[in-house]
Amino acid sequence: MIEYKELESLLENLSIQDEIIKIVISGQIDKKSEVTKVVITPFKTNQILTYQFAYYTQNKVKHLNVKKDDFVNKIIAEIKGNYKQVLINTLDQDYQVFINKQDLQILKKSPSKCEIDLSHNRQKNYILKEGDPISFFVELGVMNYEGKVLKNKYNKFRQINRYLEFIQDVIQYLNKDKKIRIVDFGCGKSYLTFATYYYLHDMLKYDIEIIGLDLKKDVIDFCNKIAKNSKMENLKFMVGNIEEYDSKDDIDMVITLHACDTATDAAIAKAVGWNSKVILSVPCCQHELNYQIKSEHLLPMLSQGIIKEKLSSLITDQVRLEILEVVGYKTQILEFIDTEHTPKNLLIRAIKSPNNDKIKHYDNYMVLKKEFGFELSIEKFLKKQIEEFKKAV
Repeated sequence: MIEYKELESLLENLSIQDEIIKIVISGQIDKKSEVTKVVITPFKTNQILTYQFAYYTQNKVKHLNVKKDDFVNKIIAEIKGNYKQVLINTLDQDYQVFINKQDLQILKKSPSKCEIDLSHNRQKNYILKEGDPISFFVELGVMNYEGKVLKNKYNKFRQINRYLEFIQDVIQYLNKDKKIRIVDFGCGKSYLTFATYYYLHDMLKYDIEIIGLDLKKDVIDFCNKIAKNSKMENLKFMVGNIEEYDSKDDIDMVITLHACDTATDAAIAKAVGWNSKVILSVPCCQHELNYQIKSEHLLPMLSQGIIKEKLSSLITDQVRLEILEVVGYKTQILEFIDTEHTPKNLLIRAIKSPNNDKIKHYDNYMVLKKEFGFELSIEKFLKKQIEEFKKAV
C-alpha cells in the first residue's frame, strides 16, 4: 500500500511557509476520466490564502477554490488512485513526485519559477515591491530599469525583504526622536545595508546614519559610489576591521551578517561596549569551539566531522545567547533565509533590556562550559562585563 505521509508533510510545510507557486497533477491512470490534469495555484482575497484547483478536460477548464486548512486533504484525495505524477514549484526548489503501484518517490530539483501568484496580480506582500525601480537595486544588478527583478536575483530579493522584516520588528526599540546610528560590520557588497538605509530613511523617513565596514578596499569604493549615485548622504562605507573600529557617537544598532568565526564575537562585544539597543548577528564559519570541544557524554556526536561541526556551531551560538543575557540583553535565535553562504542561517537578535534572569543564564553558560571544556572569544571580549556581573551577585 502506498504511503502518502511524506507528501502530506511536504505540502503542509510548504503551505505554512506560503512558498508554493504552482502544483501540476498529471499522468492520469484512468484514461476514461474526463480530467487529464489538475493545476493548483495560490491567491489571496482579503488577505486570506486560498488555492484554486483548475480541472482540465479536452474542451474546457473547471475551477474550484479550496481554503488553506482543507488544501492538503483535497490534493491527496485528487491524487490517490487517479494520477502518477505531481510537480510542485516553489521559490526554493521544485519537487517531482512519482507514484507507482508500490511506492511514492519525491525528487528535488532546482527552482524553475521565481514568482508566487497570491492575488491574481502576482504581487507578493514584500516591503520592497517589484515594479518600483530602486536605484541601488539597479546598480547592484537586482532589478532592471523598469523595476523588474532579474530571474537569477529573485532569491536575493526575497532574502533582502526577509531581512527587512527583522529590521521592522526591532525599530520599536530605537529612539526616533534623535538620529539613529547603525554600524554594519563586514558589510561586503552591502545589499542589506543599502536596503536598511532605504527602508528606514526613504520609506519611513527616519533620521539615520549608517556606517558599513569591510576589509576590501575595492568593495568599499564600489559601495561608496553606489551610495553617492543613489543620493544616500548619511550612508558611508569605510575600510577597517571590527576590533579596531571605534565611534565617539552612540551606536543604536549593530549588524553583523556572516562575520567569519570570532569576528562575530568581536562585533557583539563592540555593541555591548556601546550599550547598543539592538544587535542583529548571523554568525558564519564557526571553527573556534570545533578545535576544543570534548564531552564524555556526547562522544558519538563528536566522531563524525560534519556532526561535530554542526554541534560546535550550535553550542557556540547558545553560549553567545547566554552571555548576552548575562550582560543585559534579551535574546532570541531566529531562522534567516538561505544565502549563497550556507542554507538556513541562524540569526541572533539581542535587545538591550532589564533582565531578572541573569543568574539563570550565567548558570546555563557555566553548565555548557563545564560539559564541553571551552574557552571562547566571546568570553574574552566580554570578560569585564562578566566579572562585573559576578561581583554584583
